[in-house]
Amino acid sequence: MKSPFAYAVLAGSLLCSTGIVASDHTEDYINTLTELGFPAPEDNELVHIPPTLEDLEQSDMHPELKRVIRRGHDLFTNTQQLRGENVFNNMNCSNCHLGEGRMPFSAPVWPAAVTLPGYRGKNDHVNNLEERIAGCFTYSMNGKPPAYGSDNMVAISAYHQWLAKGVKMYPEKPVYGRGFPAPERPEQLSYANGKQLFNDNCAVCHGEDGQGLRVDGQTVFPAPWGDGSNNWGAGIVRLVTAAGFIKNNMPLGQPLSLTDQEAWNIAYYMNSQERPQDPRYTGDIEETLEKYGPTFHKHSLYGQTRKSDGKVLGDHSNTGEKDFLQPESVHPRTFE
Repeated sequence: MKSPFAYAVLAGSLLCSTGIVASDHTEDYINTLTELGFPAPEDNELVHIPPTLEDLEQSDMHPELKRVIRRGHDLFTNTQQLRGENVFNNMNCSNCHLGEGRMPFSAPVWPAAVTLPGYRGKNDHVNNLEERIAGCFTYSMNGKPPAYGSDNMVAISAYHQWLAKGVKMYPEKPVYGRGFPAPERPEQLSYANGKQLFNDNCAVCHGEDGQGLRVDGQTVFPAPWGDGSNNWGAGIVRLVTAAGFIKNNMPLGQPLSLTDQEAWNIAYYMNSQERPQDPRYTGDIEETLEKYGPTFHKHSLYGQTRKSDGKVLGDHSNTGEKDFLQPESVHPRTFE
């Protein structure tokens, strides 16, 4: 039974540190996930229930460290407070990483704290935690990352590391619930069907025009496309990533309620819409595709012709609400 109530129990416990989040309640935690339809962990998978802010208050950590971790949590859940400085769209970190970054099958962020530094294919070099966070600001927030070592970057990093408390570095086991695991891609994807499904299931929150909902300058529901959304370099523009997120998390509070085909069709429709330019844009879409088409964009529709109107997606110089293309933090690293 895929009960919205069970999802609320899980989300509420992750958010509020009640019920099943205690380490001695791992079995209840797994049972709740499997009741929702998520797979049970394999014997060789690492299951970690991240600590909460309530756990933080009860810990014997230094008060100043607690304050910094709380600040990181605040920035993670209300990243819009950095709008115009580091964020140039309607996104918060927690819009994609649900449950304040704790929710399994919603790309929980704590694995980054124990697997980095590590190689990342997106930029073809070894990244540390701060650089990984900087990538989210650059692409998902269509913005400019806080400076490495700055107060805000340290706070966000500290929050990631707090969530990973108790997990050893470079775990040998695969992490249960990591990322946005996607169902197998169907043979055919339908733009028209995806549009109808979006209007039926998603528009009530995100709007038929995909611009989301903001109230009094605060994001209530994010924009899945347009100037207020992520740019063409964000991970969610890859169909496989979007389908995984939608299948496991949408509509909000009803995970796994869509069929695999429906999730993929919505992802196909959503990612067939325009958004700000990829910060790695060279000034020519064909040249950009030569560089990133075989890797990152082989899973996106960037540079492809939209069949509904013949538009070449991403063939523009629009940078959305910011007045720059690529922040200075995006650079190659050679370690030489």
